[in-house]
Amino acid sequence: MKPVAGAIPSPNIWHHTATYELENRAADPDGRLWAAMEARADWTDRVVLDLGCGTGFHLPRFAERASRVIGVEPHPGLCRLAERRLRTHGVSGAEVRPGTAQEIPLPDSSVDVVHARWAYFFGRGCEPGLAELDRVLRPGGTALVIDNDGSRSTFGAWFRRGYPHLDSPAETERFWSIRGWTLDRVDMGWRFASRADLEAVVRIEFKPEVADEIVRHHEGLEVDYAVNLWSRTH
Repeated sequence: MKPVAGAIPSPNIWHHTATYELENRAADPDGRLWAAMEARADWTDRVVLDLGCGTGFHLPRFAERASRVIGVEPHPGLCRLAERRLRTHGVSGAEVRPGTAQEIPLPDSSVDVVHARWAYFFGRGCEPGLAELDRVLRPGGTALVIDNDGSRSTFGAWFRRGYPHLDSPAETERFWSIRGWTLDRVDMGWRFASRADLEAVVRIEFKPEVADEIVRHHEGLEVDYAVNLWSRTH
């Protein structure tokens, strides 16, 4: 099956699903990002939308407290994996729907919290998705968008080197700020179970020449990794 019309291909999880699972496990090992999210939005007994949910890695955790969780993902293979994760974990009150950020398959004013992590909302060009967030959020609802902070940290330096064509960190920050979003800078971190896992993840995130340099010079199983948590209450 083909991805949903209008889907923007992901360079990592679409083609390297198992390795991206390793990346999800390594991210935020001390729960700092989750704590920052919880400080901005309470999803207890509320409806949560995980937009660009991929294999559904975060759905079970949201479902522990939410009244209902909806994952939206444009790639049919990832949708199936997300559905299987819900069954395997015995998660009730959660579902996965095919769709994109530009055309969220939900009614107006139907969700309380939206979570989008490294999916679609990267600054300029995501305006159609932002309009959809406004449409589906209830009054008082909160959107949470997580992206890389290219201005600092070891990973930030790798990111600038690997993606020089992207807007500068200052330009991206201005994009969100002028639209009324609040920034929390979070030192999330990466912590891998093995060197092989770290190297595999680096190689799905960066071009071979950049990945080779990273692997050659970075030692150990941990990476100083800063992210931006952008939030806005509707």
